[in-house]
Amino acid sequence: MITSAATLVEVVHPRITRPALAWTLSRLVVEPVTEPLARHAAALLANAGLHGHKYAIDAMLGATALAVPGPATVLTSDPEDVTMLCGGRVTVIKV
Repeated sequence: MITSAATLVEVVHPRITRPALAWTLSRLVVEPVTEPLARHAAALLANAGLHGHKYAIDAMLGATALAVPGPATVLTSDPEDVTMLCGGRVTVIKV
């Protein structure tokens, strides 16, 4: 399983249990936000008619998921946003 490095910014907050986060991250591949990935995320935003920081991390996560070969599933607290960005190209599960 993979995630975008950008999601780390979103999930860390004062109430997060750091050992649980570390355990979870140790089981994931955390992909960097490269310039090509950022350009793909920007294209996803443009294609969906969206912009700005509200959707930026979801777009980077979507672009990361779309970059993997084969079917991808995105676990997110914002399923509507990820669906708007990725359409039916990924399976979206609300967590």
